[in-house]
Amino acid sequence: MSLNWNNGAPWVFAHRGSSLEAPENTMSAFQLAVDQQCDVIELDIHLTSDGQVIVCHDETLGRTTNQSGVIGELTLEEMKQADAGSWFSPVYTGEKIPLLQEVLERIPARIGLNIELKQSYSGRIVEPLIKLLRENGRLADVLFSSYDHKLLHDIKQKAPECRISLVYDAKPVNPIRFIEDFGLEVFSVSLHACMVDAEDVAAIRQSGRHVIVWTVNEASVMKQMLAYGVSGIITDDPKALRDLIVGS
Repeated sequence: MSLNWNNGAPWVFAHRGSSLEAPENTMSAFQLAVDQQCDVIELDIHLTSDGQVIVCHDETLGRTTNQSGVIGELTLEEMKQADAGSWFSPVYTGEKIPLLQEVLERIPARIGLNIELKQSYSGRIVEPLIKLLRENGRLADVLFSSYDHKLLHDIKQKAPECRISLVYDAKPVNPIRFIEDFGLEVFSVSLHACMVDAEDVAAIRQSGRHVIVWTVNEASVMKQMLAYGVSGIITDDPKALRDLIVGS
């Protein structure tokens, strides 16, 4: 059973997994998020020099591993030498940077995936990404998001059945016109919580699109966003958000 993107909102998005309690973008963080009853796991991807799609937020390894280097210049074998957990806690020593394939194998289809693309790698990431998701039967479970709207446009053209979320952190005068300028079907917009107001949320929702906000960890802001009628909240603390929704 896959996540029903057509209803069931508000959705709990686990930001890089349950990243408040486990090292971000690792299998431990993703599994903890599943255990905490998230609806969607938000993760980031890059392309190695030998064409493998891996999960990491930064373009370099320095912040979240014990290694250094630019991901696009490293092979998968070199990436797998990095320890992606000890920086967070000794408990996670030995945690590896996961392949997207490994995430697809481990995370059940009932959990949606919000894949944020940081860069296109000159367009080279699109084909292997779509191929990988189709081969695993998971394209319908995925919401693609990026600040790079040209990249999203390319993905949507090559995989018309996929869902697209436009990321931006501005307040357009006319948000509907901004969305429609994309030229293809848009499932949602992903906005920083400080750029959201009730009027824009209502207009976007009435147009048939969804509003997803990031990154919200304070209970008071979670409550405000839910009152505005957003479709989903991206948070480092999916357990707190789930508890809030269940208790409301």
